[in-house]
Amino acid sequence: MKKFILSLLVIGLTSLAYSQVTKVEELSEVVVTAVNYKYLNQTDNKVAAVPVQMLQRKVAAYDVTTKDYYQDDYDYYTVEFYIPDGKIVAAYDADGKIMRTIEKFNDIKLPAAVSKALLERFPNWEITSDVYRVTYSDKKGAKKHYKLKLQNGDKTMKVKMNEDGEFL
Repeated sequence: MKKFILSLLVIGLTSLAYSQVTKVEELSEVVVTAVNYKYLNQTDNKVAAVPVQMLQRKVAAYDVTTKDYYQDDYDYYTVEFYIPDGKIVAAYDADGKIMRTIEKFNDIKLPAAVSKALLERFPNWEITSDVYRVTYSDKKGAKKHYKLKLQNGDKTMKVKMNEDGEFL
């Protein structure tokens, strides 16, 4: 009786092993391209504030060619992106590549290099407002700078710096 049950178990298990026939299918080729990688390489720095990075990535991922208003007749498309901290105006060509951008962010967190340089040069001054501006061009690259308004008592001054903490 043991042999009979054991043989039924072996036959049952071997039949399950052959019950699944896998069918081999050939998949079509997929090509992944990063259209706006140059924009991200030029503008995306790790010291920028989180809202700036998020909006810049949205601009780079935006595909103008899939929108309803897209037509091959136009040379470029201007698209505006807004968040409460700032905005980006981007010009895309007919292929969806970013040609140029103008970016402005108000009262964002300053990078450590900028804060350190301000503290060394103006130790008793307080930052009352800051504006982070980026201009990107496909041919010229990105130019980034901070415009800061400082106050010490009743005195105020405006300072312009780059992202490395150098005064302009």
